[in-house]
Amino acid sequence: MSSPFSSKFEQSVKRLDEIITALENPEITLEDSLKLYKEGAELIGSCRKELDNAEMLVTVEGDNDEV
Repeated sequence: MSSPFSSKFEQSVKRLDEIITALENPEITLEDSLKLYKEGAELIGSCRKELDNAEMLVTVEGDNDEV
């Protein structure tokens, strides 16, 4: 079963892949590349937060199993 967390994360990773592909295009303008870079940086930050939350959840669940 897919959770909203994994769906959002997967969408972000897919968008990051699209951004990388666009940035690899030698015909992209500087202005567009800067916009894509900014969007990518924001997505990376969002993904990092989601991964940190998931790690914390796994750690808490693991601690509960030991009790």
